[in-house]
Amino acid sequence: MTAHADAAAPPAPAGASALAHAFRSNRTSWAGAVLLAAVVLAAVAAPLLAPADPLQQDILARLGPPSAEHPLGTDTYGRDVLSRLLYGAQISLTVGFAAIVVAVAVGGTLGIVAGYAGGLTDQIVMGAMDVLLSFPTLLLGLMVVATLGPSLENLIVAIAVTEMAPFARIARAPTLVLKEQGFVEAGRALGFHPVRIMAVHILPNLIAELAVMASLWLAAAIRTEAALSFIGLGVKPPAATWGGMIREGFETMLDAPWLALFPSLAVLATVLALNLLGDGLRDAIDPKLRRE
Repeated sequence: MTAHADAAAPPAPAGASALAHAFRSNRTSWAGAVLLAAVVLAAVAAPLLAPADPLQQDILARLGPPSAEHPLGTDTYGRDVLSRLLYGAQISLTVGFAAIVVAVAVGGTLGIVAGYAGGLTDQIVMGAMDVLLSFPTLLLGLMVVATLGPSLENLIVAIAVTEMAPFARIARAPTLVLKEQGFVEAGRALGFHPVRIMAVHILPNLIAELAVMASLWLAAAIRTEAALSFIGLGVKPPAATWGGMIREGFETMLDAPWLALFPSLAVLATVLALNLLGDGLRDAIDPKLRRE
């Protein structure tokens, strides 16, 4: 029985110390991690850091430039831009992270099932994913939000739909190889249920790749959220969102450029941090790069 159990056990993943060493050697990935941590910390601590209520209006102070009272100025309704920027980070990060979790869970599951089952199931699932991939990301998200209506939950669903197909393809390709490996064959010989084989023996070998792609696609999710909010299909006003702030600032670009500048820089910093972090994670799990 022990020999059978050993044969059915999946191969051990790369050591955590080796991954940590490879990750430490990539300095740009640490820069991304620190920058992302700063953005997340600012969003979490928004109630403490915000100098004013993000919804409080002061028409007499409208379009005020950066000052001691309002470090990043005020918008067309006299609301503090810094406060709205901090609270907008909460919405942008929440939508991005939630959408990625849903996309990884649904897309990854579909990819594993398609790769393991093969045959007609594989053709149907991947055919549906190819249909999703045929639409531009923003256009598909716009169609879903326009159908469901603008809200936080619908925005998460829309972005998840646009990003589940890549995760399905990422999960399917290695599953086709893993299901022919000895430890999976041993599991089938021992009578393990397919769900157990996929969840216990195949999924752990895909987590690293899915995590790397999740960090990179999280940047795309935040960009999509900002784009949908910019065209008015994001979270409804007066809630602060980075895309909505950019749209409001775009209308007064010549008179008050700071209204669009600061939320644009926030999106840029967050996307840059996620891309740098994703590159570091990719280098850490790539065996060729680890040997170098």
